[in-house]
Amino acid sequence: MDHLQAETAITADIGVTGDVPAVAPAASEGFYRHRAVVRLTHWINALAILFLLGSGLNIFNAQPNLYWGRYGSNANPPDHAFFSIGAFNTPDGPRGMTQIGSWQFDTTGVLGWSKVSGEYTARGWPSGITIPSFQDLADVRHWHFLFAAVLAINGLIYLSWSLWRRHLQHDIWPTMADLKAIPRAVLDHLKLKHPRGEAAKRYNVLQRLAYLGVIALITLMVLTGLTMSPGFDAVFPWLLDIFGGRQSARSIHFICAALIVLFVIVHLAEVVLAGPINEVRSMLTGYFVLPREHP
Repeated sequence: MDHLQAETAITADIGVTGDVPAVAPAASEGFYRHRAVVRLTHWINALAILFLLGSGLNIFNAQPNLYWGRYGSNANPPDHAFFSIGAFNTPDGPRGMTQIGSWQFDTTGVLGWSKVSGEYTARGWPSGITIPSFQDLADVRHWHFLFAAVLAINGLIYLSWSLWRRHLQHDIWPTMADLKAIPRAVLDHLKLKHPRGEAAKRYNVLQRLAYLGVIALITLMVLTGLTMSPGFDAVFPWLLDIFGGRQSARSIHFICAALIVLFVIVHLAEVVLAGPINEVRSMLTGYFVLPREHP
């Protein structure tokens, strides 16, 4: 083919105007994202946290007040609770009230005074979200301690494996470049923009910080849970000094649980927004399909 024929062939390929033909979008690429240990410990954590939250709210109903300090309601005079849920008699009948600091809210029908088996009764958290739905402090403490042990052992397995395989150092611990990218990551999340292509192969900085935060919260929950046990206090009395007393430890325990609930809500929302089928499949099988980059 001489020079003129070659030029004619190229012109025919790209069109008489010289426009470059559109490139077909690349096929979706799948890769192995989550190892078996990560997937297994993830689902055990989810189950343990579900039972711990439900049973914890049931235990909280036995004394639906949070104090800061050592003595709480046993002080003389009693300490003032910074958070409480209760039922009070009023001219209009019993009402449920929730108090946070100096603020009080009427939460009748939801908190403090709600239906149990079709009848209203004084109850902190409603029966629909406690495990079990009825009040049985002795039995529910056994369930709570069982799943606390499951959570603690599962967490130690995950941390040990992560340090051994350097998963924590490589995939979770943020680099300086990650920290500098926080403003951009926050802006992208506010715009509901999720990573695509190669960027989707690694956790973004907000995910890394959130996962580290959950590890810290679970560690605090375990330590404050032990602090509330008189038996452990006898062996490790310094736990009471660290947390400022059993009542303060109980309050920190509850706050950590509330923050974990917030994390779960945000986590589930992100799974839905990023593509629930792909995200859940990757946590079941390990394989994640990269979202296509827009041309």
